[in-house]
Amino acid sequence: MMQKIVIEGSHRLEGSVTVSGAKNAALPILVSALLTEGWNTFDNVPDLRDIRTIKKLLTDLGAKVDTSGSVVKIDASGLNSHEAPYDLVRTMRASVLVLGPLLARLGRARVSLPGGCAIGARPINLHLKGLEELGALISLKEGYIEAEAPSLKGAEIYFDISTVTGTENLMMAAVLAEGHTILRNAAREPEVVALAEVLNRMGARITGAGTPVIKITGVEALNPTSSTIIPDRIETGTFMIAAGVTRGNIKIQGCVPNHLQAIINKLRQAGITVEQEADGLRVTGAETILSTDVKTLPYPGFPTDMQAQFMVLMCLANGLSVISETIFENRFIHVSEIQRMGADITVSGTSAVVRGGQRLTGAPVMATDLRASASLILAGLAAEGTTEVSRVYHIDRGYESIEKKLAQLGGHLWRVPE
Repeated sequence: MMQKIVIEGSHRLEGSVTVSGAKNAALPILVSALLTEGWNTFDNVPDLRDIRTIKKLLTDLGAKVDTSGSVVKIDASGLNSHEAPYDLVRTMRASVLVLGPLLARLGRARVSLPGGCAIGARPINLHLKGLEELGALISLKEGYIEAEAPSLKGAEIYFDISTVTGTENLMMAAVLAEGHTILRNAAREPEVVALAEVLNRMGARITGAGTPVIKITGVEALNPTSSTIIPDRIETGTFMIAAGVTRGNIKIQGCVPNHLQAIINKLRQAGITVEQEADGLRVTGAETILSTDVKTLPYPGFPTDMQAQFMVLMCLANGLSVISETIFENRFIHVSEIQRMGADITVSGTSAVVRGGQRLTGAPVMATDLRASASLILAGLAAEGTTEVSRVYHIDRGYESIEKKLAQLGGHLWRVPE
């Protein structure tokens, strides 16, 4: 049944909230279980739509998956299929992460091409080019990637553009390849580092994760391990901005401040107080929000996944700000919905000019993608009157019970059938 979130705005948020495990770290780490035989145990796994999809895909491939609360156990000893079907891949682009592990473990893979994505093309040609350099034979047939590699051999691979899933896919393929692999212009995101740490615990030999050059020495086999998923830095950033837009005071527990430096810097420039405490961050809003420009960049730059949320804060700021999007081409899809609430935003190519100081007023709006839905909820919290956000299935892909967490901070919002 379709649901919507109803928000009564203009309520200050205060209290403490604990962030969930990171979806973008959990997905590749759960997939990495395909590289081993025996039970792997992963803790702090968030209960999200995308996580449920990847668990179903792993089951389809022949793995056993056992879930108890936030603990997920996976045993891929019985891996008996090399095909990731369209029905599962089309709902979640990260499904393509099974390509590298299946090639490394079974010597072949058949994975549906991912469908379109509301925030623009995310070509996987960099994944395929890298796998070919490791020795895979790749063809595209009837909407499927068909890959074969009786044995993978180490290679030096250069990414034309930084790609998180591309780096992760090739890292997982290379750990069982013969010889040495070097990934240049590799993604530096904390989620890539988290995957490398799990693979090393399984017996892989990876150095340099978190830098642009990752070196991998292939091993014959990996062993199962146990691991805790890192906290979600994008969920953390969203709560930080919730404190800003409601002029609130929120303690965010269980986050890793080191993963958030670009967001912290920009919030401080906007006049928001961010203080590090023993078990997390305290964020206090300001009466006067200052306008500040933002340009999205690969990590450690300002994350594209926080751009829509930051734009809402800038709608309430004094003055003019320019938000430049360098990662995805359709990432301003949320602008027309925020404009319905009274925002003054002009989009020109890859930049949006935000004239702050506008009063936001509640309105019926529609979520178009995961982060756009978060921005609309933030706008609803800041607005006068009632906002109804429809198509909230987008938000369930990446935020665990967001309306409950915001309500526990004093937000007036609830979920109802649409």
